[in-house]
Order: sequence, then structure tokens, then C-alpha cells
Amino acid sequence: MSELKISVLVSGGGTNFQAVADAINDNRIHGARIVQLISSSEKAYALKRAEKLGIPGRVIKDPDMILPALQEKKTDLVVLAGYLKILDSGLIRAYRRQIINIHPSLLPKFGGDGMYGIRVHQAVIAAGEKESGATVHYVDEGVDTGEVIRQERLRVREDDTPETLAARVLVIEHRILPEAVGQIAAQKI
Repeated sequence: MSELKISVLVSGGGTNFQAVADAINDNRIHGARIVQLISSSEKAYALKRAEKLGIPGRVIKDPDMILPALQEKKTDLVVLAGYLKILDSGLIRAYRRQIINIHPSLLPKFGGDGMYGIRVHQAVIAAGEKESGATVHYVDEGVDTGEVIRQERLRVREDDTPETLAARVLVIEHRILPEAVGQIAAQKI
């Protein structure tokens, strides 16, 4: 039985990182360990979360330095959990079908360059969508175009604002990202 070594990439608060770490610590994900947190910003609160959890955290702003950092920790799975940078194609090739991302919409709708955070929920409401949700997908060379692993829907309420919709979708993100990681870990065992 081999352990799935996970590196998590973030840019902000790290609530999805926390959800995955909690699922591992609570034994809802078996055979996996987060070996490092990589942040694109020294201001990311996720670094404090990692410190509290005893997980090594580091800031890497130079995209060329990410691949060596992943290889150094013998990373098996890269989890993009609110990482707002586009990965270079060399990294994607090196980790083909080993990089997953959480996105706050029902891809392929409302994905792509510039579609992140509150912008996604503003676009969903502006388009008059009846439902939204979150998607975990493999990362490929496109932006939010990789194969879907898990997706969960919710009804958009008439009184939803981008902020209320974001909060409700975040609950789904915190559920399906650990589920996807657990599914991948189970395949490795």
C-alpha cells in the first residue's frame, strides 16, 4: 500500500486546502498525506493554516520553480485549491492526470481565463442561470477545460446575490474536493 503524496497550491485563504487536510486528519481520506502547501502570495492566509497543521508551506512566485518543488517532495497529486495562476505546459505534461482543480461553477459553463472567485457568481446571476454549483476537474493545457471528476449542483435562488451564491457554492466545494482526492487516493492503494 503506497501513500498518495499531495502538494496543494493556493493563492488566498485556503478553505479548500483546510477541507482536504481535515478530511485526511479525520480519516475520511485514506492513504494520503499533504506534503506541502505552495502559495503564490506571502499574504495568503493558507500559509497560517498550514503552519497550524504542521504542513510545510512556502511561497513560490516564479512558475519555473514549482515543478522542482513538486519533485523534491515526490508529489503524486497536485491539488489547485484557489490557485489563481495558470500553470505552464511543461508542468502539466510532467503531471498529466495528476493535477486537479476546484472551480466554483458547473463547467464548462463560466470557466476560462478571468473566471474565478466572485466574478463567476456575478456572471451566473447576470446570465439568469437556474442552477450553479462546483466542479473538480483534471487540469490540462486549457483553462478549466479538463475532464470532470466530480460536480454538484444547486438551485440559484431568485434573491441570490453573488456573495450569497458564493457562500452556498463554497459549501459544495468543501465537500466535493475532499471526495475527489479520496477517490484518487483509493485508486492508488
